[in-house]
Amino acid sequence: MAKSILINKNSRWLLPALVCMFVISSIATGQDNRELMEQLQEVKAAVLNDDHTYDEILKKIDDVLWFDRVGDVAYIDKVYICGPPRWKEKNPTAMGAGNPLKLWTYVFIPKTIDPDKKYPLLVFAHSGVHGNISTYYSHIIREMMAQEYVVVAMEYRGSIGYGRGTYENIDYGGREVEDVHESRNYMLENYSFIDKDRIGIIGWSHGGTISLMNLFRYPDDYKVGFAGVPVSDLIARMGYTRNYERLFSADYHIGKTVSEDVQEYRRRSPVWHAAELKTPLLIHTNTIDEDVNVLEVESMINALKAEGKQFEYKIFEDIPGGHSFDRMDHREATDIRFSIYKFLGKYLRPNKPFRSASEMRKAGYRFN
Repeated sequence: MAKSILINKNSRWLLPALVCMFVISSIATGQDNRELMEQLQEVKAAVLNDDHTYDEILKKIDDVLWFDRVGDVAYIDKVYICGPPRWKEKNPTAMGAGNPLKLWTYVFIPKTIDPDKKYPLLVFAHSGVHGNISTYYSHIIREMMAQEYVVVAMEYRGSIGYGRGTYENIDYGGREVEDVHESRNYMLENYSFIDKDRIGIIGWSHGGTISLMNLFRYPDDYKVGFAGVPVSDLIARMGYTRNYERLFSADYHIGKTVSEDVQEYRRRSPVWHAAELKTPLLIHTNTIDEDVNVLEVESMINALKAEGKQFEYKIFEDIPGGHSFDRMDHREATDIRFSIYKFLGKYLRPNKPFRSASEMRKAGYRFN
């Protein structure tokens, strides 16, 4: 019966109704509980698989949009590379268990480069517990291309748009950090014009978490980093965003709540690794962030101060856009991004740094 049900993107909301339907049907037909549960599991699997198929279609559409939105200024490629194995296997003795995980990665190269010269690399970690690198970032990529940064953006494990398998390989604050670092290594190994001494990392939200963890774990591999509104303490986060608990305690992810394994959540939280910072760092947050509360980022800032670390930060007051405040398209947001590029530029020395926010806005939006 489950296989014949037509399901759409909003199908997850149909599940309660389907449960009721099956229960009523089982009472009417005298169906036993075991058979009923088997059918319900089939329906649940169909709902999940259909959602992932829909997301895969959206991802393919968005891939085409990249060429429309930045294809005039960038060579765009999407390469298939390997990260480390899954952090836990459903069946450790199954064929392929323990193999390196295969993941897609975007590469953006300015069309103005001279392959015989050297250029700085920005490693870009996308946001979202289950997100991806989408054309949401197209204006930011255009800004980076104009400065002649080469950009690599890994679709690390847990990214959406690649099916249920990639989605359920999520390892928040764990091996996803290694995935992103591997994209850095890939660029050095395969593009002769990358300057190994001018590599930075940048990310917002979940991407900010990955940026921080890369700096802490691989301090000698990055010249500078930026973390915008970074998720900093998963222990605190579970206290004020209860809906996240389901995502993190799922069997295919951590499999336990914070109260059941506080050390595992601590291991994945940047705030508990502040002592490891050695790289120049800029952190941004916003007092009206509706997702990553400003208090969580302030905890990260205070932890770094307590360790005597040298870094820069700014707590913005009531900037429109909340969590997305410096990724927005209004002028205040672009002015803030100009300050981010100025910070990065001190260490990465791009060939064509912006001289003004107006120049940057023209590069990102074609008009000023």
